[in-house]
Formats: sequence, structure tokens, C-alpha cells
Amino acid sequence: METLSKTGRSILIINPNTTVSMTNALRPLADSLDFHTTHFAYFTAPSGVPSINNEDDATVSAKACLPALIEKLDDYNGFLVCCYSEHPLVSQLRNEIAAAGLSDKAVTGIFEASIATCLQSINQTSAFGIVSTGKQWEGILHAAVSNLLGSEAPNRYAGTRTTGLNADELHETPKEQVDRRMKDATKHLLSQGKVEAVCLGCAGMAGMDETVREACVEALGKKEGSRIKIVDGVVSGVVYLEGALRSGL
Repeated sequence: METLSKTGRSILIINPNTTVSMTNALRPLADSLDFHTTHFAYFTAPSGVPSINNEDDATVSAKACLPALIEKLDDYNGFLVCCYSEHPLVSQLRNEIAAAGLSDKAVTGIFEASIATCLQSINQTSAFGIVSTGKQWEGILHAAVSNLLGSEAPNRYAGTRTTGLNADELHETPKEQVDRRMKDATKHLLSQGKVEAVCLGCAGMAGMDETVREACVEALGKKEGSRIKIVDGVVSGVVYLEGALRSGL
């Protein structure tokens, strides 16, 4: 059990799958933000699935995590669900917090946080897109973005392009192959036109922003490629929670 700070804010970063190495890969992202008065703790699903590769996996993972997380509601100020999807755990935690009367708590997921960051960072005539893992996510994330933005065909969403590698395979496949697939997906996305931001559409892509940046420069040239905003959902989620908690929600 990690010791919580008694003086500052505390945020629980939740990996809803059972793969501890994926949880550990999230630590440098939070640490890089230098929020010295905020304590970060980490949670890995006690059971469920090693990698969330579709909506059924997300449902299984939420069921496995929720009972343990309910017991931690009093221990943390903020909760970040690190699965790039319309993960049911986000709304479930919000409902549990509301039912407990804990109005000073904040919850978000990396999917929601990254899109909010994009919409605040690009021109209204421009679009964002997502680079994700297995091909099944193209349809799943299109539906999730449509639900979030309230439109079946949101004109600020350029779509999702995928690597063909599931989250666990990102760390089991040779780096050269992962980099090539990430770059191919990014370049395909950029070819849609007016894309000003690219979301890393998987918590397992932590630290892969530089590969996406290289693809942007290769596709668009140094000047234009350097202007593309690359959005990590974990970073976006931590920044959102920090801001919400500092402002008292």
C-alpha cells in the first residue's frame, strides 16, 4: 500500500487491466509534470484481462476493478482511468462518488481528457485524429467520439487509424516493427487533411510520442510536421484532474 501525502492532493492512476508493466509505464508520464504537491498512486486490476482489446474486455475489466476501487474512494481526491475507450469504469466511479456524497472528488478517463485537450488546442476549422492499436478500435472509437461530441459525423474528427497490434503486443513486438506501424498509421491519418492534433489512442503507447512526431515530420516536412500537436491521454488526464482539484472542482 502506497503512503499518501497528508498535505497535498492525491490522484489514483488506474490501469484497468492486469499487466503490471503497463502500469509502471505510466509512472514517468505523471512524474514528468512536476506537480510536487500532488501525490500519485497506481492501481492495477486485481483480475480480469491482461489487455483491453474491445468493449467486452472493457466491461470485464470494470467489473473486476470497481469493488476494490469503491474501498479507495475516501483515500484519493482524483481518479484517472487509463484505458483509451469509452470505458464504463469512468461513469461507474462518478456514480459511486455521487452516491457517497463525495462532491470534492474528480474522475476522468484518458479518452475524454485527450479529446478535450485537442478541442482546446486546435482551430475550429481543423481536426484531430487518433492513432490506436488493433483495427477493431477504428469503429469502437468512432462511436465513442460520436457519443462524446453528440454527432454521428463530427467534422472536427478525422478518424482513427490503427497499427494492427493490440496493447500487449506493443511491448512484445520488436521496436523497429512497432515504430514502422505507428508511423504508417500516423501518415495515413495525416493524409485526411486539416489534421492539427494526433491522440495516442492507447495507454500502452506511453512514451511513443516521439515516433509519431517523426512520422509527422516525414509526412509534412519539418516546419508543418513540428506544428502537429501530439496528445497523450495520461498527461491530459493528470493535467485536467490537477486543475479541477486546485480550483475546487
